[in-house]
Amino acid sequence: MPDLTFPVPAGELPGYLAVPDATPAPGVVVLHEVFGLNDDMRRITDRFAAEGYLALAPDLYGWGVTARCLVSAFRAIYKREGRQYDDMKGARDFLAADERCSGKVGVIGFCMGGGFAIAAAPMGFFDAAAPNYGEVPKDADTVLTGSCPVVASYGGRDRMMKGRPERLEKALVANDVPHDLKVYPDAGHSFWSHHDTGISKVLDKIVRTNGFREEESEDAWKRVLGFFGEHLAA
Repeated sequence: MPDLTFPVPAGELPGYLAVPDATPAPGVVVLHEVFGLNDDMRRITDRFAAEGYLALAPDLYGWGVTARCLVSAFRAIYKREGRQYDDMKGARDFLAADERCSGKVGVIGFCMGGGFAIAAAPMGFFDAAAPNYGEVPKDADTVLTGSCPVVASYGGRDRMMKGRPERLEKALVANDVPHDLKVYPDAGHSFWSHHDTGISKVLDKIVRTNGFREEESEDAWKRVLGFFGEHLAA
């Protein structure tokens, strides 16, 4: 089974590892949405392996899930400090140390994970970042100084992320960061993800203007894979 634990500063964190057929391969850390490390995030991690990447999805809720934990996680995006960053770096270091990894490691994040991917982009952990409908700090021009290359995707009908793509684009241009940012006009929030059951489906109806978009998500896949292929090559 690909479920495992890996070392981080606070102890052992659970995660999900997917291994490609051919190695050594670039690594990818997959950061989950607010709904946690669910089957959909595992599906995305598996697809990265099928595309030739050693992919690890850390369970950022591995220390427990409470309302206080969720609030703390979102605050950490804005503060750009906290246990989540230790966990992200731990996931990156775990992949980089694996003999099946080429040494280059990227990160992709969705919703909450997208916010973490943006915040971590200038921290030196990763060689490329792919935030999807992630929060962008108001001081992004300053925060993204020294950022790794970024490929980002947003939905034009995503009311929660209004103005964020423009803010991110401005910051990336100002800091001369190699990037590919695209807004899909007919897509809403979480257009890349399947939310079919449970509380995630209920909350989805509240925060999204529409559901999973196959055409847009496949285009986003194509862009991310092309970008990672360029910037994570050995």
